[in-house]
Amino acid sequence: MKPSRLLPALFLTRMALAQTLNIAPAVELAFTAEPGKGYRLESSADLASWRPAGGPQLALSGPQQTLAPAAGAGRYFRLVSHEVRNLNSLLEPIRVANGVPALACAVVLSNRIVGLGAVGYRKAGITNAPVTLQDRWHHGSLTKSMTATLAARLIEAGRLRWDTTLAEVFPEQAPKMNAAWRTVTLDWLCSNRGGAPGDLGASGIWSQLWNFGGTPREARGLLLEKLTVIAPSSTPGTRYEYSNAGFALAGHMLETVMNQPWEELMREWLFQPLDMTSGGFGVPATPRMIDQPWGHQLAAGKPSPIEPGTSADNPPAIGPAGTVHCSVADLAKYVAAHLAGERGDFDLLQQATVLKLHTAVPNNANYAYGWSAVDRPWAGSGKALTYNGSNTQWFSVIWMAPARQFGVVALCNLATSSGANPGSTATDQIAGKMIQEFLP
Repeated sequence: MKPSRLLPALFLTRMALAQTLNIAPAVELAFTAEPGKGYRLESSADLASWRPAGGPQLALSGPQQTLAPAAGAGRYFRLVSHEVRNLNSLLEPIRVANGVPALACAVVLSNRIVGLGAVGYRKAGITNAPVTLQDRWHHGSLTKSMTATLAARLIEAGRLRWDTTLAEVFPEQAPKMNAAWRTVTLDWLCSNRGGAPGDLGASGIWSQLWNFGGTPREARGLLLEKLTVIAPSSTPGTRYEYSNAGFALAGHMLETVMNQPWEELMREWLFQPLDMTSGGFGVPATPRMIDQPWGHQLAAGKPSPIEPGTSADNPPAIGPAGTVHCSVADLAKYVAAHLAGERGDFDLLQQATVLKLHTAVPNNANYAYGWSAVDRPWAGSGKALTYNGSNTQWFSVIWMAPARQFGVVALCNLATSSGANPGSTATDQIAGKMIQEFLP
């Protein structure tokens, strides 16, 4: 590994807006990557004890550079490399058996990506457009735990609290709210017990969000305005009810407190610290192009490609509940961060905060904060954590066993809105296969 150099803090002023941008000191690290290898950057203050200085890294062969925050990172760095198993031979039979266009998978052990694969095609029937490890996949409701993680980061930064209420964040709207909404907390919204309904169709709000022409942040303001004047679907804080609208309101609380759109906050507070460079929102492919995977639905029993565009996803207002996309490796970095956080071995969040995010709320259908906590014998002495996401065209699933420092993500670009779901079946089979392969 080449010598590192410390980049000094810079203060750039944009006079017209009277804003100051503070660029914190960072250490620039350079190394040469080898094919089929993964890398983990570690830091130490005493050369005796080492801890991860970031998430697991995968790089194409050749010269690489990365930046590590200098503050609190320790004086010394080292780069640890390991083999990454190619999973394609395990994935392809599952893809063929289920008749799905494409599959991808990553396996994490001890903050390392130890297995990786992607097989099939970006668009069904187009065999000259195979999926790659760099491709971006839509992850649907896996976004929910990311929004809860973002909330936790802002809470640790002192910007708001878990018990911050809608009335506190939106005082101008509070007099218009149904009284039950005023005391709804960020905690309740991020654990699906805030009284937000599971279906916005009957109220007409869903159609209004589709037809709204403003920004996603403005659309979430419209959702707040229209939803909180009617009674919650249940007494807030008393019972679980799966709700995209509830997480959208949580995201709107965060962006209002920070005066930045939720999308920007996600990039700054989650994607960038985890080096999730592929992170974005909505369907990943460009309209009329096959530059990324397309989503598919079943038609007459066969995968039918869905043309990329705004109509190929949920309304942007629902972003905090389900619009994140990223590569399979970047999703694995997110899983690795949560696994490391349970051990108090990662700087993204305090250990107590991560444990809160992973602990099911009592009498809440095993639901935590974007995760389901379930018992599985293979998970060892601790619980297993899982969740899946779909916008009815893609299907993603995460399984984690924190006690065994193990995680697996499995992805498919086919789903259904009802009935048998080959994407769900295929990803479940992948997860089971990886548990057999990587856990003794």
